[in-house]
Amino acid sequence: MRLCALLLAAGAGRRFGADKLSAALPDGTPVAVAAARSVLAAGCEVHAVVRAADAGIAPALARVGAVLVPCADAHLGMGHSLACGVRASADADGWLIALADMPFVQPASVAAVAGALVAGAGIAAPSVGGRRGHPVGFAAGFRDALLGSCGDQGARRLLRAHADRIVDIPVADPGVLRDVDRPEDLSPANLSPANLRPGDRYRQRD
Repeated sequence: MRLCALLLAAGAGRRFGADKLSAALPDGTPVAVAAARSVLAAGCEVHAVVRAADAGIAPALARVGAVLVPCADAHLGMGHSLACGVRASADADGWLIALADMPFVQPASVAAVAGALVAGAGIAAPSVGGRRGHPVGFAAGFRDALLGSCGDQGARRLLRAHADRIVDIPVADPGVLRDVDRPEDLSPANLSPANLRPGDRYRQRD
């Protein structure tokens, strides 16, 4: 079974005030590169959907082994980036939708989602404390629906319409809930072990 992980790395990061995907974690690793490495470490093929007109983080993602998928419509929203990634890997047997601004996801969580798809799940997602996180996996039966994604919704519409088909995978990994939205999200205080636990300040992502 060929699974393709789509790393959505074409966002503008307006709330961050700069190119957040290139922002450095304390060890110097760019945010998006850390996210890509987590997915690659789980043994997944990674296609990184990037902005077509701006190299940005793309060269760094290519260096760590991601296949670049330039998306001319990325400025129209995450849904367009998602559809672009699925078109570029249309022969896959399933997809893991990962976000490039979520560098704290552990490889074991990615592998658990992939394993659920291999075992026959239609949709699979990790959760911590009952809160759904990323990456979210979709089987090949959702190909056409994913190709119809547009705007800023991403896969949210599909998750709502097919809630009964989501296989929930409890994990002890708060990284599946944690994204980088503002510069303070990368401050040493917010990255301490005491703050890397699920709580109300983490946004649920779809």
